[in-house]
Amino acid sequence: MPRMQIDLPEAWLFRTRLTVRVGDVNYGGHLGNDRVLGLVHEARVRWLASCGLSEKDVGGPGLIMADAALAFRGEAFLGDELEVELGATDVRRSGFGLVYRLRRVGDGADIALVSTGMVCFDYAVRRVARVPEAFARLLGAGS
Repeated sequence: MPRMQIDLPEAWLFRTRLTVRVGDVNYGGHLGNDRVLGLVHEARVRWLASCGLSEKDVGGPGLIMADAALAFRGEAFLGDELEVELGATDVRRSGFGLVYRLRRVGDGADIALVSTGMVCFDYAVRRVARVPEAFARLLGAGS
């Protein structure tokens, strides 16, 4: 089976640091794949907060994750400090991609690349909504 390819964005929009916690470690003694999604979720929430936004309001609609892909590059262990970088790709009418790179701070080792397909969603009427123009600019669209 060929390896999954996750292309990096043209620029990173945000960086934050997170520490691998005991609940993030699986029976193999390293960072679990399911926990990586939790870490990128935390990074996304921090990025939105730094912009004065939330997953429930990005200038009207909220966000919902449509899909996710994960490609491991190395292992991370309990107590490792990770830098998570976040960038946007493929901004369209109702959605966009977010790409995350997780690196261990101590030695700069790449741990994982993650891609999430995000869709703007009107929670009041339970349907897909248009990406607000101001939010599209934050994502780098039209620049």
